[in-house]
Amino acid sequence: MIITKTPYRISFFGGGSDYPEWYKEYGGMVLSTTIDKYIYISCRFLPKFFKHKYRIVWSKIENVKDVNQIQHKVVKKLLQHLKISQGLEIHYDGDLPARSGMGSSSCFTVGLSKALYKIKNKDLSKSQLAKKTIEFEQKIMKEVVGSQDQTIASYGGFNKIIFNRNNKIQVQKLLFNKNIEKLNKNLVLIYTGINRTAHKIANTYVRKLTKSKKNHIENIMSYVNEGKKILETGNVDDFGKLLNTSWLEKKSLSNLISNNKIDQLYEETLRYGALGGKLLGAGGGGFLLVYMKKENAKKFFKRYKNVINVPFNFTKDGSQVILNNL
Repeated sequence: MIITKTPYRISFFGGGSDYPEWYKEYGGMVLSTTIDKYIYISCRFLPKFFKHKYRIVWSKIENVKDVNQIQHKVVKKLLQHLKISQGLEIHYDGDLPARSGMGSSSCFTVGLSKALYKIKNKDLSKSQLAKKTIEFEQKIMKEVVGSQDQTIASYGGFNKIIFNRNNKIQVQKLLFNKNIEKLNKNLVLIYTGINRTAHKIANTYVRKLTKSKKNHIENIMSYVNEGKKILETGNVDDFGKLLNTSWLEKKSLSNLISNNKIDQLYEETLRYGALGGKLLGAGGGGFLLVYMKKENAKKFFKRYKNVINVPFNFTKDGSQVILNNL
């Protein structure tokens, strides 16, 4: 059996510029980190005496005889792509809900890819894992997705990621310092309870990025270096204020990025002392990240007891094999 452990991510600034439709013409960059919430995927060979050849356990339990019968699209396509013909049992478990803006789709693909390549006795470097999962999602699955989620899940840590016009990706790690520690303490992760499909929302503005939305994306990209500078030498409270500025900018890209329920929740956090925040991922629902000092957060959650708070910490590691007894 092989078990992989792959972290979810939080993207602070630059989201949207990591779509190839944008960065292959203009370049892109993001500032993001992995957190201590994970997707676990286990894979083992199935003995031949079972009636089924593949057993896939996710929100459904699939027992099928042929790879083409598998309903989970990513599992089916990846098994076909890697030409794995041996019978397998694959289990998926996640610490957070799917479709919630935490990069879960790409996180799943990275974790499953790492496991299946290991089954084929292939060890991939971080850059190879990121590159292969990006190509799989964008070219084989033909999803409208960016390139940061696969990269951050593969590398791990707190990073500035640069997407060059020649399609090369650079990962610049930020050293953990007192400002990053303070940032972690003052960030609150709120689950809105709204699930959404990222590529459907992204599709409403990605196709228009290179023309009508160019100035917005350029502004969003500029916040990456500004945020990085704050963490290195500045006042961390300014990072929270910058989140607010960036969020208002991103909302202008599409009317599907936010809605009345989310706007009301966000405004209420500001009323309780939050300096800024944003919806994570493409928008439309999922998790709301807010910069709010502890004493203010306590008052907010005392008032809104039904709002789900998810404590977390930044982490340094990307996708890992945590068990291999093949």
